[in-house]
Amino acid sequence: MDSRYWLWLGARLFVAMVIVGWAASYLFPGGNSEKEFQRSLDAMKQVRAVRVATIADATATQHIEMSWDLVCSQDAFHYKWHLVESDPDKAADINQEEIHVGTTSYEHRPDDSWKPGISSIGSTNPSGVCKMLAQGTDSRVLPDLATMIKRGIIQKGDKKSVNGVRCREWNVTMKGGPSRLEHDTVCLGLDDHLPYESTVDWQHARTTYSDYNASFHLEFPAALQSASATTGN
Repeated sequence: MDSRYWLWLGARLFVAMVIVGWAASYLFPGGNSEKEFQRSLDAMKQVRAVRVATIADATATQHIEMSWDLVCSQDAFHYKWHLVESDPDKAADINQEEIHVGTTSYEHRPDDSWKPGISSIGSTNPSGVCKMLAQGTDSRVLPDLATMIKRGIIQKGDKKSVNGVRCREWNVTMKGGPSRLEHDTVCLGLDDHLPYESTVDWQHARTTYSDYNASFHLEFPAALQSASATTGN
């Protein structure tokens, strides 16, 4: 009799624990999201090379493509930006291409020459980006996970593949301005915890990340070879 009672009581407790666990997962769908994002932030501290590609449709008539190729060992990155505006009243097709070596930026001119100039991305420089990555702070190149951990409401999503890499998607709700919520997603690698895709809803933007720490090197135009040499690479 006593053994049956304890078995019955144990079964009731087990069912109660299952219900509590289910309720917690419903009320707090992010689960261990902060820990997972911290793992990713730690993994990003080891990134010394990466390729980034973004496609965005900021408005119904404006299409933007952007890319970064960052190699910390060369203290350099290659940046491209292309905008197409299809509105007849302000039609435009603009290309911007820059190579940053050390603290100097070189702009690709219409005559196919490369000249030192004022960067379209401000004071961003390779060593600064690499330092921010190593410190685990937002770098502009990779997703702003540090800010998401502090200010985001994170919910666990489904697993999927991005360019052949298995990752889990996380839905992040951020306050993007007065009375506006920004809904982002980040897909974090199941094995290495690195980000492989991110989206931003209000910009209709999708970014992919690849070739982490791959052995690729930036090829500088002949006119920049001497500049590269001055950095010691």
